Amino acid sequence: MDLRQARILVSNDDGINAPGIKVLEKIAKKLSDDVWVVAPESEQSASGHSLTLTLPLRVRRISKRKFAVNGTPTDSVLLAVQNIIKGKKPDLVLSGVNAGGNLGEDVTYSGTVAAAMEGALLGIPSIALSQVRVYGESVRWGAAEHHAEHVIRKLVSEEWPRNVLINVNFPDLPPTDVGATEVTVQGRRKIGDAVTSGRDPRGYDYVWIGTERDEDPSFKGSDLKAVNEGRISITPLCLDLTHRRSMARLRKLFP
Repeated sequence: MDLRQARILVSNDDGINAPGIKVLEKIAKKLSDDVWVVAPESEQSASGHSLTLTLPLRVRRISKRKFAVNGTPTDSVLLAVQNIIKGKKPDLVLSGVNAGGNLGEDVTYSGTVAAAMEGALLGIPSIALSQVRVYGESVRWGAAEHHAEHVIRKLVSEEWPRNVLINVNFPDLPPTDVGATEVTVQGRRKIGDAVTSGRDPRGYDYVWIGTERDEDPSFKGSDLKAVNEGRISITPLCLDLTHRRSMARLRKLFP
């Protein structure tokens, strides 16, 4: 892909005013002069690959090539490609930079990954980018700011299948301390271990799902292990969820 001639769509799940999308917009503009930003009006973290079907969507124009959608990341990418951007459709979708890693089973919840997933479903090469952070502390964007341009250029120099998207995670380190880039498998970590019950000021009970995760950072070759050891993780994710090794056994049950 010749990025100088490419039309790039930038989206995210943290919202149109999030610091991470401003970081990614700057990076995209180093790659091309034809950059569009279409993102949710407000934060949509953990929205997954959800599409709004029961409510009308509204698009707010911020500038010539920047729009906010009162929906999900999936809505934003779909509307960008099918409704907002006229003429030539995007050549590349970049989603992020997310404030926090999208690693292991996070990818099934992630709106950042979902935006890239929608791009891939629309036949557009798509990359999700996330900056790992320590929760409760400010995000250090330096690793993504410094290394993302090079990573994107390397990735688009090679074609990948239409049903594949690329998930990139940057470690929580100063740029000069970041190690080599590693191609990894999806690791093992599950959000939702911390569920807190309480009562609101009006006397109603509530349950709040926290951000704590049960994870295995030692899993060899995984995205978690890479970023925990200071490397950039690149994981190709496939939209085909079929587990083919199970098919032969199941076919014996249903001959």
